[in-house]
Amino acid sequence: MTEPRRKRGRERVYDAQRTREAILSAAETVFAERGFDGTSVDAIASQAGYNKSLLFQYFGDKFGLYSQVLKRSDREMGELMGHAFAEVSSALADESVVLRAEEFRAFLVTMIQSIFDYLLEHPRLMRILTWEMAAGWKTFAEIASQFAPEDRSRATPLFQRAREAGLLRSDFVPTIQFTMMVPWCQIYLGYLPLYQRLLPDEDLASASRLADAREYLVDFVVAGMMESLPETKTEKGVADNVGGKISVSSRTRKRFI
Repeated sequence: MTEPRRKRGRERVYDAQRTREAILSAAETVFAERGFDGTSVDAIASQAGYNKSLLFQYFGDKFGLYSQVLKRSDREMGELMGHAFAEVSSALADESVVLRAEEFRAFLVTMIQSIFDYLLEHPRLMRILTWEMAAGWKTFAEIASQFAPEDRSRATPLFQRAREAGLLRSDFVPTIQFTMMVPWCQIYLGYLPLYQRLLPDEDLASASRLADAREYLVDFVVAGMMESLPETKTEKGVADNVGGKISVSSRTRKRFI
């Protein structure tokens, strides 16, 4: 009797998690279509196929649901950024170690590539961020304190170390320099439907052209952030490796129209 009872308990937990994720995905769809202010709990319940009372049970209210949608994306992006920070972990761990140009360049390249790919694969998040921008980020600002602070807490000392090593062009606020990598990618992908209409012969949503766009953004941001320093042979090898031709899988060839 004990084992079947335990099995039923596991199934209930699994079903609860699956239901929660289904509601979050439905909410993300509706928020992307209508923005926070234009979305109702009724619309989310209809999209999810669950009773409205269940949404209140899991998330409390519309704001709680919206918070969890954004926090889910924040966690996923945080995991991707963790791989980039791993490349400069030795420099962050020991303040006596001088941050090298090739380390910081590789960090920036990995960050921009990861952000571009994530936003490309999550067009609904792109739309939600665009709604937030149009509304002056008022709802997002209320949620921001709930996001994990690890990325900013690691980025600020990293950019300070880069500045001390003479790698940064600007003394502008380190946190803003770090977070600006998201809107650079967001701007291109947000304008992609317009570019497709203005330049129909360019096939801008093809895998090869998306790879070209990502490579362009990598070069643009890295050149804009970093001082032009003489390259050593090691640095040139790293630059050739991370700056070479990149590919975007057909799975990520999403149109934003």
